[in-house]
Amino acid sequence: MAPPRRKRFGRGVFVAGGAIGLVLSMASMALANVPLTKVSTDPYTNPESYHQTEEEPDTYSFGSTIVASFQVGRFSNGGANNIGWATSKDNGATWTHGFLPGTTVYATPPGPWARISDTAVAYDPQDDVWMIEGLALDSSLTGKAVIVNRSLDGGLTWQNPVTVSVSGGSFYDKSWITCDTNATSASYGNCYVEWDDSLFHMSRSTNGGTTWTASSVPGNSVLGGQPVVQPNGTVIVPIEGSGLDSYVSTNGGSSYTGPFNISSIQFHGVAGGLRDGAGLASAEIDGAGTVYVGWADCRFRSGCSANDIVFSTSTDGQTWTAVQRIPIVPTSSSADIFIPGFGVDHATSGGSAHLGVTAYFYPNASCSTSTCQLNALFISSTNGGTTWGSPVKVLGPIALTGLPNTTLGYMVGDYISTSFGSNGKAYPVIAGATGSNCVTGNPTACHEFMVAPTNGLAVAGGSILSTTGPVLARGASLTALGRTAY
Repeated sequence: MAPPRRKRFGRGVFVAGGAIGLVLSMASMALANVPLTKVSTDPYTNPESYHQTEEEPDTYSFGSTIVASFQVGRFSNGGANNIGWATSKDNGATWTHGFLPGTTVYATPPGPWARISDTAVAYDPQDDVWMIEGLALDSSLTGKAVIVNRSLDGGLTWQNPVTVSVSGGSFYDKSWITCDTNATSASYGNCYVEWDDSLFHMSRSTNGGTTWTASSVPGNSVLGGQPVVQPNGTVIVPIEGSGLDSYVSTNGGSSYTGPFNISSIQFHGVAGGLRDGAGLASAEIDGAGTVYVGWADCRFRSGCSANDIVFSTSTDGQTWTAVQRIPIVPTSSSADIFIPGFGVDHATSGGSAHLGVTAYFYPNASCSTSTCQLNALFISSTNGGTTWGSPVKVLGPIALTGLPNTTLGYMVGDYISTSFGSNGKAYPVIAGATGSNCVTGNPTACHEFMVAPTNGLAVAGGSILSTTGPVLARGASLTALGRTAY
């Protein structure tokens, strides 16, 4: 039976993790007492996929509307049954969810593609169009096309997809989307899609995502870009290349220059066989145009023994500040922190910018598949990242064997996301899971689903300083990874 197209979730609430303090070496987190709302579950039942599984979410917010997209029904060897969506029109109080039409053979109505992966969300306020982008896989499991579904009613129903680009034979991967939401910009309403086939690609739309035109870009090897747009219309694309680089367009996405170096990447491979994103960046922008790029990095840990979340900022996309460490735990901690979702309240900027970072973590980096405890945390700043408050545990622990196991490891996603409502609170939508025996062929064996904080997460700030040193681990920087749609 085809899955229902829409379901409405009210305030169905559960509490993450139990109300006990979590101790990470010498630092203790606040009580794990964040109430969560389950905003979507996987309805598919085809035996080739893992069910119920939902993973790798992105979010975007505009006003009181928050829209999330994510993979649904993950295959072990690449892609998913479909892309799911969850929309709140009231700052996370209630959510409506469903699954995109016209994408894969599992969609309602069915589309032409075998599977789909790598999704992201954007909003074009000039044309009042919400967009969800996805990477379509063909029957040979090649990343073959980038497609965009559009919503004209605030993210509550979605049209069949528009094709941004179809591969002529290369493997498309790690696509992303953003739009220019700045009414004073000469490129207001332009939308931009990034992807790679080892080489960098960009495309733009000037008509609400109806049609797309390829941009002129340097022919460099990249992976995992997240474009953002400044108030003056400048497009900045942080992306993995030779370490972490950026590309810049000052002509409405017609052409891009770069790369400009942001930083090297020193990454500690996460234990237990978990897909860890391998240092993929999370990018956001404040109300005045300062770009924040965060990623997992081990340079501040002796011997690169575990990761912290670090970040760099820029006002022009070309010159970047020294890498700063977010003080979630002491550098002597055994905790490993990874897969960050960096959020910035667009109503704030500069020295009073409100930042929120959601990330997964292990309390002990030296664990195995059977002993690793996967959790999620949130930490915030009210002064542009100069100082931070205490981290709060959001959910966990999750048993790794309760997650779908892909060819790159157990999966919650290579990336996650944090967005702010118009009430100033943060609303990450992330994968939670219960159970410990996720297998294919049994629609009830897995229990991985999308959740959001029921009441949002307050930006508390604090007095714990970000630091730029000492750097304790150095080595060859990571370069662009191989294919990740699998």
